[in-house]
Amino acid sequence: MANDETAAKARSGNQDGRVAIVTGGSRGIGRAVVEALLDDGWRVYLCSRNPDSVSEALDQLAGRGGAAGGAVAGRAVDVRRQAEVDDFVAWVTGDAGRIDCLVNNAGLGHFGAVDTLTGEQWREVIQTNLDGCFYFLRATAPVMRRQGSGWILNVGSLAGKNPFAGGAAYNASKFGLLGMSEAAMLDLRHDGIRVAAIMPGSVDTAFHSREERGWMLAPEDIARTVTDLLAFPARALPSRIEIRPSRPPK
Repeated sequence: MANDETAAKARSGNQDGRVAIVTGGSRGIGRAVVEALLDDGWRVYLCSRNPDSVSEALDQLAGRGGAAGGAVAGRAVDVRRQAEVDDFVAWVTGDAGRIDCLVNNAGLGHFGAVDTLTGEQWREVIQTNLDGCFYFLRATAPVMRRQGSGWILNVGSLAGKNPFAGGAAYNASKFGLLGMSEAAMLDLRHDGIRVAAIMPGSVDTAFHSREERGWMLAPEDIARTVTDLLAFPARALPSRIEIRPSRPPK
């Protein structure tokens, strides 16, 4: 859990006031996004389900982004629980005064033939990958609407348009996330809020178990996609970004 000292460090940096939330920010894609935003001078609030992972990430990130004015804070949040999400967003808003970017990245997968998945596995995937994104979007959109600006970036997957055997729960969550993202984009665009779905192919993270993964995308590639989107002028809205490994196995 973030303490008062951690929050004070976040307030002390970030001279131009840009504030981001990154879910699942302690490792993998989320961690790379946090690092890229810090290096670009953002004040970043990360969350993860595991309190130890949050503490470890904050320790490792301490001082990063200092030259650029970036700062980091974080708390443990179970994105499946709406009350925890609402409390986290209220904490960020109270501490920073605004939210300029939400990166909905937290996710997991259980894989197997559809008739072998348990109800618990199905619910965990849907509640994490889809419900959690909705809870965060729902909580941050009013803050951005009051500001008249903001980015909501939902990290989906090419599995959100390409089903595969053994992926019933994961496919369902990512298909749903894409649909929610595009509907939210239409709902919020006239309030100055831009919503985009980022859809990577295979990314070299702990999510995969392959021994040789050099052909995969790196988490830093997805982080670069995030920072590139944030640099677009206010008149432009790239709403769906597909990013693939350039040379996958044949």
